[in-house]
Amino acid sequence: MSQRSNVSPSTLGIELADSGIAVRYTDGREVFYHGIPETVSETLRTPPGKEVHVLVTDPTETEGVMLYVNDLKTHDDVLESTGVGRVIVEPGEREEAFPGVEVRAEGHRILVDADPQVARGRVFVFAEDDMSEHSYELVNDTEE
Repeated sequence: MSQRSNVSPSTLGIELADSGIAVRYTDGREVFYHGIPETVSETLRTPPGKEVHVLVTDPTETEGVMLYVNDLKTHDDVLESTGVGRVIVEPGEREEAFPGVEVRAEGHRILVDADPQVARGRVFVFAEDDMSEHSYELVNDTEE
């Protein structure tokens, strides 16, 4: 497997709907994350072995930036053409993915801490594989 590196994200179009969240990549394609995200006010511990995507919206909730966390499958040029970023974190490391959003690896899980006020938007995390999809919104205790 070739070496993968961190990739900076671009601004993507997003649409929040009752049935989920649509993300429009810079290459024109769209992905839809199904369901109403579960709210989490503490550190989010994703299920083990899932692909983890972090989305932070702008204050208008019409644009955002997205990172894949520890994705080793997607080539850098594919990420760059879609506008999705990537961050690689080793076990025991912490990485500020975005202002107010920190990710770290613990075993086969990704842990995400967020302060939406510092992030200046809403913070969503999607954890998925071929068997299941999980979606979360990280909130401050006072927002629930």
